[in-house]
Amino acid sequence: METLTTTELAALLALIAFAATLYSSVGHGGASGYLAAMALFGLAPVFMKPAALAMNIAVAGLVFLRLCRAGYFDARLFWPFALGSIPLAFIGGALTLTGGVYKILVAVALLVAAARLLWTSQEHEVRAAPNFGIALVIGASLGFLSGLTGVGGGIFLSPLLLLLRWANMRITAAVSAAFILVNSIAGLAGHAIVAVAWPAQLPLLMLAALAGALIGSELAVRRLAPVTLRRVLGVVLVIAGAKLLLTA
Repeated sequence: METLTTTELAALLALIAFAATLYSSVGHGGASGYLAAMALFGLAPVFMKPAALAMNIAVAGLVFLRLCRAGYFDARLFWPFALGSIPLAFIGGALTLTGGVYKILVAVALLVAAARLLWTSQEHEVRAAPNFGIALVIGASLGFLSGLTGVGGGIFLSPLLLLLRWANMRITAAVSAAFILVNSIAGLAGHAIVAVAWPAQLPLLMLAALAGALIGSELAVRRLAPVTLRRVLGVVLVIAGAKLLLTA
């Protein structure tokens, strides 16, 4: 991991906690936020993917537990996506990209995530669940992307669930949290086969993420994230994505 001053490390931890709070409040693990934070502080790509996946597992696991206990999880909606995604997330996690290619892919993922946060969705009438085959293909595509980049995939799944009216906002949050959890585990397992370079400060990063998730998961159960804060995080993702593209 790059050498950070005490001030830089404190700022990084604060940004990680902020990202975890906002992402977990909408059922996400926060990987794109963590990747953005690490990119802003110039951390090496070799550390970014495993660190983001590890934080994702911790945060998404906590969020899923809270939302499932609150009765928002729809297993029938979740499993077709998960069955397609898990093996592809494992394969994607095992692939190692060059620094430049990885930065470009992550930058695109961050910009998509920013668009998701900046877009304000409304509650709507839910339609029938998607066809099993369609859900399987979508899950496989998102699983591969999540394993390859280190994002959990929920940032891409949740807009689809909402736009196509397959779930309301809180069911979407619960299904996305579960989707992120299984994909992050599969992606990290695949990456571990190749090699995992753990950043020395990972325990501190994990604690910061979990601290944010404790707040965010409460918001997820009781109310959705404030729109203004979600937009602030969206702007941070745009800046981080632009920086990665410029340095790729």
